Amino acid sequence: MRYTNPIVKGFYPDPSVCFANGKYYMVCSSFQYFPGVPLFESGDLVNWTQIGHVLTRKTQVMLEKIESSGGVFAPTIRHNNGRFYMVTTNNTTGQNFYVCTDDIYGEWSEPIYVDQGGIDPSLYFEDGRAYFMSNGCDDYGVTGIAQCEIDIGTGKKLCKSRSVWQGNGGRFLESPHLYKINNTYYIMAAEGGTEYGHMITYARSSSVFGPFENYPHNPVLTNRNKAPYFIQGIGHGDLIRDKNGEWHILSLGFRQQGDWMPYHQLGREVFLTPVSFDSDGWFRAGNDGTTEESYEIAGDFIQEEKKRYTFLNTDWNKDWCFLRHPYMENYTFSEDKLILHGSDITLDEADSPTFIGLRQRDFTLELSFDIRSDCKEAGITFYMTEDEHFDLALRKDQEGYAAVLKLNIGGVRHTQTAIPVAGNTARLLVRSTPLEYHFFLKDGGSETLLGTGRSKYLSSEVAGGFTGVVMALYAVGNRSAEFENFLCTYQ
Repeated sequence: MRYTNPIVKGFYPDPSVCFANGKYYMVCSSFQYFPGVPLFESGDLVNWTQIGHVLTRKTQVMLEKIESSGGVFAPTIRHNNGRFYMVTTNNTTGQNFYVCTDDIYGEWSEPIYVDQGGIDPSLYFEDGRAYFMSNGCDDYGVTGIAQCEIDIGTGKKLCKSRSVWQGNGGRFLESPHLYKINNTYYIMAAEGGTEYGHMITYARSSSVFGPFENYPHNPVLTNRNKAPYFIQGIGHGDLIRDKNGEWHILSLGFRQQGDWMPYHQLGREVFLTPVSFDSDGWFRAGNDGTTEESYEIAGDFIQEEKKRYTFLNTDWNKDWCFLRHPYMENYTFSEDKLILHGSDITLDEADSPTFIGLRQRDFTLELSFDIRSDCKEAGITFYMTEDEHFDLALRKDQEGYAAVLKLNIGGVRHTQTAIPVAGNTARLLVRSTPLEYHFFLKDGGSETLLGTGRSKYLSSEVAGGFTGVVMALYAVGNRSAEFENFLCTYQ
C-alpha cells in the first residue's frame, strides 16, 4: 500500500516510537505547551490517533513563565516488562527525568530524575538492566553520547557515565537511541542542527558500551542537499520494525512554503521512511538516503486524513493545548460552545494567558467562528512566539467594539486595521495560503478584508525556536467571551 508524508502534520516534532501489545505508540515534544508530550497510537505506522498526553499534571513538569521553545524537549518512549516509560529533558530547568505507566490509556507516574546532564535522553533495556543515555558530557569530562546503567525504579546511577560515541563529525549531536539487532548494537543519532543541515547518522558495536564503528556512508538519511525540494530538515529519528518484519525510521522533517521559499511555519512534522539491511549488517534508508513524499510498503491500510475541525469533532483534552500551565477556572467547555474568561495576561508575555489552540496542520485553510465578547479583547491568534503572532479579534474601546487585526513581528506590535461593529458580536474569518494569511470580518454574505500577514514572519527562519503555528482562541480582560460555530477546513 502507498502512503504520503508527512504521516502526522503540524507541530509534532522529535517523534519516538515503540511497539507493544500489537500496537505502535509515539510521543512528540511539546516545549512550553500543556498538557505535555502528545501520545499517539497506530496499528500500521501510517495512521495515528492521539490517545492523550503523558504529562497531564502540574507536578510532573515545571512550565511557569518559561520562554517560547523552552520546556519539554525530545521525549523517548520505550516498553519493557509490561510497563511504558517516557524519558525527556526539561531544557529550562536542565533536568532529565522519566515517567512510567502500566496503562497506556491512563495516568503516568510522578517524575523520576536521573543525575546525568545533556539533552535528548533515551532508555535501553536488556537482561533485566536499564541503560540511560543523553547527549552531553560524561563523568570524565568527555563530550558526546554519554551512557550509564541505572536502577529503573529509582533513577539512581549504578556506574559512572561514559561517553560511548562522538558522532560522525556534524554539529549539534543529539537524539541518541540504542538498539540491539541480530546481536549487534546500533546507536543512531541526529547531527547538523534541526534545520536545513539536519541528518541521521549511526554506528554499531558488539558491546553496549562500545567502541562504536561509524557507518561508512553516513549520513544514512538527510534531505540537506535536496534543492529545490519541498521536504527539508529530516532528522531526529527512531528505528522501528513493523508487523511484517520490515524496518522504518520515524523522523521529524518540515515542509517549506514552496520550492524556492525556504520558510516553514507549520513546525517540524512526522515522516516515515523505509529501511533495508544489507548482508553485511549495515542498513540504508529511503531510495537514496533521502525522505520522499510517498512510498509503497507492505500492509493492508488506507491512509486517512482529517480535513475539518470543529468543536464537535475534536476533543478538548487531546486535540487542544494551552500555553504553559493554564488557569482552568478561565475555561468553560461544552459540546458546541467555548466560553473564555479573560485575565490581565496578554499574548505578549511568557506566562499563561487565556488561550486554547489547535496546531496548524497545512498551509492552505479557511477558519471561521462566531464571537460574542464582553472582554477588552478576544478572538483568534496565529501564534508562533510571544513576539510573533497575528491576532484577529473584537476589541473594546470608549466608542464600543471594533474588529481589529494586529500583526506582531519581532516585538513590533502593530494594529493594522480597526473596523467598528454593531454591538459586541461578529463572525471572523481567516484564509491562508502557503505565503499569506488573510483576515476578514464577515457580515451576512459580505466580507471585509482587514488585512494580510506574510507567513514567513511566523516561520522558524524568522521567529526562531522549535515550535510551529498554533491557532488559538484567546481572551484578555476580566470579562468573558463566547465562541460558537468554529470550523477550520484544510484543502
